[in-house]
Amino acid sequence: MHREQRAALPFLLPALTAIALVAIAPMLWTLWESVRLHDLRMPWLGQPFVGLDNYAEAFGDPRFRDAVLHTAAFVAGSVALELLLGLVFALAMSRAWRGRALIRVVVLMSWAVPTVVAALVWRFLFEGADFAWFAHPVAAWVPIVLADAWKMTPFVALLLLAGLESIDPALYDAARIDGAGAWRQFREITLPLLRPALLVAVLFRALDAFRVFDVIYVMTGGGPGTATEPISLYTFNTLLQHLRFGYGSALSVLIFLTTFVLALVYIRLAGRTLLEERA
Repeated sequence: MHREQRAALPFLLPALTAIALVAIAPMLWTLWESVRLHDLRMPWLGQPFVGLDNYAEAFGDPRFRDAVLHTAAFVAGSVALELLLGLVFALAMSRAWRGRALIRVVVLMSWAVPTVVAALVWRFLFEGADFAWFAHPVAAWVPIVLADAWKMTPFVALLLLAGLESIDPALYDAARIDGAGAWRQFREITLPLLRPALLVAVLFRALDAFRVFDVIYVMTGGGPGTATEPISLYTFNTLLQHLRFGYGSALSVLIFLTTFVLALVYIRLAGRTLLEERA
């Protein structure tokens, strides 16, 4: 260890200690719980070591498999919609015209609304409709996806706006001189140069959407039945309603490992894409 590194270590210790207490310690405790039979409904059993039995139960649990499919469908639908709307809003906010500041304020207003409040508003809107949206196992996803998109599209728009403002305007001037129309400029200049921002937006939103809980908990509670129950809500029900701490901890570990692996794969693919573009 170099002298500079040794000198910097005391300054890093508070941050490292905070990370250990806030992140690493709970993670290790959850991992310890996941290999135990810890059921508060039957405290006389104690907390015997069961190894990987909880994980084996999860992979054989049809409700868990359904929750995985629900989560994947939600991620695909919400992220795709947010990217589309976010790109439209980012393009509108990047235009150099007099009403740009007002558009930015209007677009960002929904992001400032608490998620629970936004979910309640959308629930009341669809409950007042003639069609029973929340009674249908497929239709119930429509208000959920719309509520999440309404809430999180401004975040995507901000990321894409930063990417748009990094594009040199001289490229568009040269394209116009060459006779390229608006669509061709968008297809051959905007989209290729916006790809890094798009990759970052997809990564952030996909990982966040994979852990969705509050919107669905407020709007449907996972119903009708378990038709809209994602992995996080199933884990919550297992831990705090069924009081199966061992099995619920195993589900939590699986959620963490899945998001961690997805992040690593996505970062690797994104890095490879950026290297190919620079080459």
